[in-house]
Amino acid sequence: MDHSQWAPAPDGTPATEDFVDGALSDCYVGNISWATVPAFDASKIAGDEKPTTMADFWNVEKFPGRRGLRKVPRVNLEWALMADGVANEDIYTTLGTPEGQDRAFAKLDEIKDQVVWWEAGAQPPQMLADGEVVMTTAYNGRLFNAMYKEGKPFEIMWGPQVFDIDTYVVVKGSPNQKAAMDFLKFCTSSEALADTTNYISYGPLRKSSAAFVNPDILPHLPTAPDNFKTALTYDIEFWADNVDDLTERFNAWLAK
Repeated sequence: MDHSQWAPAPDGTPATEDFVDGALSDCYVGNISWATVPAFDASKIAGDEKPTTMADFWNVEKFPGRRGLRKVPRVNLEWALMADGVANEDIYTTLGTPEGQDRAFAKLDEIKDQVVWWEAGAQPPQMLADGEVVMTTAYNGRLFNAMYKEGKPFEIMWGPQVFDIDTYVVVKGSPNQKAAMDFLKFCTSSEALADTTNYISYGPLRKSSAAFVNPDILPHLPTAPDNFKTALTYDIEFWADNVDDLTERFNAWLAK
């Protein structure tokens, strides 16, 4: 894709400088971001101190109660290394080594007997609401609905969010390629991307879109400045190369 064709930001900044890192590639243009985040039931946390990090998520003595994790290795291994003190910029380098993978699984061992595993996106908010877990990982959009539409006393820990994106592609050789590109020019503008936040709490992938987002919604988006500054970007290529081997190991680990 020729990314020079997208509309510039309102101040004239070229689109190639306005999209967040990772939102543009040879084969796609990004539209929205979503995040997998840890969250907790504030009514179940004793005292004034609240969990903010994955080290806190792992600390079942300081914050007792069961934890919810998705029943896959993806993101869990990243969070295990994060909880073990690995810096975000080193996580995928570490996870790409046998020693790093051993380290991640050893960290998961520490809370394995406290984990309730989930498989569908609707489960984590329900697990929190039912008191089945005190903390869980979940998709930020599902938590937004529970927190702000249903009034649940949940809080998102944005610091350890793992950030992912949805993208547009155009099939090679498609008969309506010009119409497709015209559509993409419209819907990847700063304002059009911001408009999606009126329907779901997923963040637009252009920096200039923030000015068009309802100020009441902005703090609940993965790309809100305060939320995004410590985000770990999900490494698509790493998992494309390693998902089969690590899923096999993860399933064997679960069965122990």
